[in-house]
Amino acid sequence: MNARSRTAEKPFLSDVKTLRARARKHLETGAVGTNYAGDVKKTIRILQTVLATGVVCTLRYTQNAIAAHGISSEGAKAEFAEHAREEWGHATQVAERINQLGGDPDFNPDGLLTRSAAQYAIGSNLVEMIRENLVAERIAIDHYRELVRYFGNNDPGTRVMIENILTVEEEHADDMHDLLVAHEGTPMLPE
Repeated sequence: MNARSRTAEKPFLSDVKTLRARARKHLETGAVGTNYAGDVKKTIRILQTVLATGVVCTLRYTQNAIAAHGISSEGAKAEFAEHAREEWGHATQVAERINQLGGDPDFNPDGLLTRSAAQYAIGSNLVEMIRENLVAERIAIDHYRELVRYFGNNDPGTRVMIENILTVEEEHADDMHDLLVAHEGTPMLPE
């Protein structure tokens, strides 16, 4: 079967009448609609872990921004504070998506650490803080890459959101790596 035949079997767009009729059906499903190909309940459970990860990372970065000290800590403190704001933005974005899918975002502190992919390890000095943040970013990156593959075309809205968050997490990891090199003096990654 050639590509043209496959395209003919799966029309690119439904006709306008079909789209309109489908949009009026099952209004109670909100943003999910009638052609959502994923498992909504499973997606919400997965997003609760992403939400918890964002909140835990926000708390860790905020603690680091306040607790880091020493003559060369100002740049790292500023970076930690910026990352905390961005992580909170991710958490809010994920909470909104959970809500769109008909779930209730779980901000309950009692279960945050059990749902989070990242740990709340803060380090006792500046270099340890940077290391722990780099580890947490690498965990998040691996987790979010898996989620991008999982959501694929079944839930493009969630996939694109995770892809955008992933891009920022990769920037965070790069920032933490640069800080670690600056404070330890040796590059950890090959040039």
